[in-house]
Amino acid sequence: MSNKNIILIKNGLLINKGKKTSKDVLIKNGRIEKIDNSISAKGCKVIDAEGLIVMPGVIDDQVHFREPGLTHKANIYTEAKAAVAGGTTSFMEMPNTKPPAVTQTKLEEKYQVGAKTSLANYSFFMGAANDNLEEVLRTDPKTVCGIKAFMGSSTGNMLVDNPVTLEKLFSECPMLIATHCEDENTVRTNLALFKEKYGESMPIKYHPDIRNVEACLISSTLATDLAKKHNARLHILHISTKEELKLFGNKTPLAEKRITSEVCVHHLYFDATQYDKMGTKIKCNPAIKEPSHKKELFKALLDDRLDIIATDHAPHTIEEKASNYFSAPSGLPLVQHSLNVMLDFYHQGKISLEKIVEKMCHAPAICFEIEKRGFLEEGYWADIVLLDPNKEWTVSKRNLKYKCGWSPLEGKRFKGKVNTTIVSGHIAYRNGRFYENKKGERLTFDRD
Repeated sequence: MSNKNIILIKNGLLINKGKKTSKDVLIKNGRIEKIDNSISAKGCKVIDAEGLIVMPGVIDDQVHFREPGLTHKANIYTEAKAAVAGGTTSFMEMPNTKPPAVTQTKLEEKYQVGAKTSLANYSFFMGAANDNLEEVLRTDPKTVCGIKAFMGSSTGNMLVDNPVTLEKLFSECPMLIATHCEDENTVRTNLALFKEKYGESMPIKYHPDIRNVEACLISSTLATDLAKKHNARLHILHISTKEELKLFGNKTPLAEKRITSEVCVHHLYFDATQYDKMGTKIKCNPAIKEPSHKKELFKALLDDRLDIIATDHAPHTIEEKASNYFSAPSGLPLVQHSLNVMLDFYHQGKISLEKIVEKMCHAPAICFEIEKRGFLEEGYWADIVLLDPNKEWTVSKRNLKYKCGWSPLEGKRFKGKVNTTIVSGHIAYRNGRFYENKKGERLTFDRD
């Protein structure tokens, strides 16, 4: 009779730290016990990974799972399952729920829900507001991923635009500050001009003209200036313009950077020429922009000016998204398919498997100083994905796990499919089936 706490993965091709190696992996009590050639162990569950890639689980540092208060769109339970089905073993979720997580009490309530319902490992950002600095400064850097500041309004009412508040946040906060950067005055001015011209029937194609390059660059520049002034630890989310790339360097090792950056899969995959076909399904903030931007973003990803790949997974119901430009909310459901999007680029010859693992697994762990995750290393938590790189399949409503029940990728045929997802040593997903008898773990962080 096999011991469920011991798993042996045999004959797989491991991708880790920029190398491919054919090794076995022994998992015991949630951790990677041994990585070596021809491991043998009695009384354990054996997974034959012949022909499969074995990689660390994806860590997504930006998702919106909508709980509490917006659970008609999604909840932690459903979206964590979607994440696991797509090879994401850990997520960091944003605070703009209803009510928002801007007090320690509300933040802890989200952690309690995560502990009870999340199949993936989890962490939740503490939200900054114009009037909650004392609450922010009480956040434990060892058990919370970071502080989120909306330096531009997006979903919810959490805009941080008070200059005094921003100075205090960047000068006094000892932990990572993650920012949404779009200049609110620029966006509002543009919106008023376009609304006057087109009225309620304004075409969606003007979204990147309203939330334009200037709005992004002004705000990102302000954030980086504040971070440099106060030596704050800044992480700018979802970079969407080529102009912002000048704010980031690639000469300093990631672990030593004080200012880091993220690009989302939709800003690499979609572009403004698709608004006529996709409509508000690809309306998001910051906006998907002209093709020249995604081309330069991809270059910056490869040369390490952009550090992390994430999703900004932000589901809404299809009825909500079907509204006119002004009423349709911004955001796309993507967490189930982020790895597939990057594998699509791999099969096109645009990126290596090693670089995908670096940007989706290693880099988030380094950037956020996550304890013992993000790598295939002895002693680390066993967050592992077994992937068939050549299996072809099509995204359809039948295989979507999102509560919202739709995807902007429906009808897309992908090459590469997740076979097995192991979360903290537990087989959470295998061959299309979930195993929910054990939940994910709360992420912890190796910070002073």
